[in-house]
Amino acid sequence: MDIRIGELRNKAVITLLEEHHQDMLSHSPPESVHALDLGALEQRDVTFWSLWINQELAGIGALKELDKEHGEIKSMRTSKHHLRKGIARILLEHIIKQANERSYKKLSLETGTMEAFLPAQKLYQRFGFVECGPFGNYQEDPYSMFMSKNIV
Repeated sequence: MDIRIGELRNKAVITLLEEHHQDMLSHSPPESVHALDLGALEQRDVTFWSLWINQELAGIGALKELDKEHGEIKSMRTSKHHLRKGIARILLEHIIKQANERSYKKLSLETGTMEAFLPAQKLYQRFGFVECGPFGNYQEDPYSMFMSKNIV
């Protein structure tokens, strides 16, 4: 298992990002989909990781710096060939560790409210994330659930 920084221009990564975006659109209207596109994931305030098993892409995740004390988890996605193998947990642990190393005091995320998002919601809850109000540039939205966790 290998967690790599970047790899955004890798064909497998692009395919998984496109799959992620299309899946979000199948559960929420376009104005309620907050997945970052490739250009946004390449910005200086975003760090993107890809997790590989035997040279096969297993999952992706990113950390966006909102300010010097607050980070946002973005683009968490597991490849359909690696579902229920703990990939999301491994990526989430990695992102939380990175947030700690950056001395963030808070880590937040936005996920969907539809039934398809229940596994993600439960994963975040297991790691101590709790529902909160909108943060950053987000607005209240019936398709969005906002969660945060204080980092110590």
